[in-house]
Amino acid sequence: MTLQPNPHLILRTEGGNRYLPLIGSNCWTVGRNDDNNFVLTDRWISRNHAMLQQMETGEFYLIDLGSRNGSFVNGRRVSIPVTLRNGDRLIFGQTELEFYHPAASRRIDRVHDTNSEDFTATLTVRSLISVMVMDIRDFTVLTRQLDETILSEVIGSWFRKAGNIIREHGSWVDKYIGDAIMAVWFHKPTGVSQEEMRRICQALSKLHKATDELSKRYPLPFPLRVGAGINTGYAMVGNSGSSDRSDYTALGDTVNAAFRLESCTKQLGKDIAVGETTYKYLTQLGAESAFEQYTVDLKGYDTPSVTYGTSFPELDSFLKTDAQS
Repeated sequence: MTLQPNPHLILRTEGGNRYLPLIGSNCWTVGRNDDNNFVLTDRWISRNHAMLQQMETGEFYLIDLGSRNGSFVNGRRVSIPVTLRNGDRLIFGQTELEFYHPAASRRIDRVHDTNSEDFTATLTVRSLISVMVMDIRDFTVLTRQLDETILSEVIGSWFRKAGNIIREHGSWVDKYIGDAIMAVWFHKPTGVSQEEMRRICQALSKLHKATDELSKRYPLPFPLRVGAGINTGYAMVGNSGSSDRSDYTALGDTVNAAFRLESCTKQLGKDIAVGETTYKYLTQLGAESAFEQYTVDLKGYDTPSVTYGTSFPELDSFLKTDAQS
């Protein structure tokens, strides 16, 4: 069979090979239900089994959606989202597919050619962004108390719901990190519009509600809770990493601070912590009454930092008032 130039899956069947193109979208679902992009009639496959997501770089992630029998890449079960490589073997139930992205290696080599003007230009893109980091609280405790199969279903479902919500609100999941996600919103150099900041707040609220709903579906030892940090500022955006593992992402203090802000929510006793610049744009929405000011010692910073914290109920109250105005 001639290798197709576009990213695709090959489904091996007794009747021959089936070509499943990965084009025209950035997200494809696999399962028994008719509403999936790729419907596989295998009784060992769940109704909504797995999802492939293409990032802005062209890189593909495989995300198990809490399937009962698991998703496997090259014989290893996937418990968190994993990056796919050209030629990877995927198994869902008793169905085997092969992932092909023949252009990926050529693109990576070209991007990391340090003599190339494209490489230099990519590294020097400085953009105004808002970074949101959200993680599941007490996840380590959860892993010790919960059956592995149920844990896989829970985290897979959470990743899927989080990805959908973030896409609906103008961003994408830049990274899946164990029990956490990082999303990036890009803004014009002139600043963050009220509508952009409103979408970020709405995404936060919906992520919290989706987590609550998910928590009620499973026999968990305690309810799922999430915390979030948001920071706005300039960051270098481009490719990083070695030539065989390129990663398009945002780098710099703006990103680092977002992670630190999420961590400090625990000591503040709040659900959300935002940086000073983010708060400035929130005040333009009239959200200042929902936030309290704190001075905190962020890990890795020499001097105390000013942050603003709030809870999900307070955020929801503001969004309700905002919608009525």
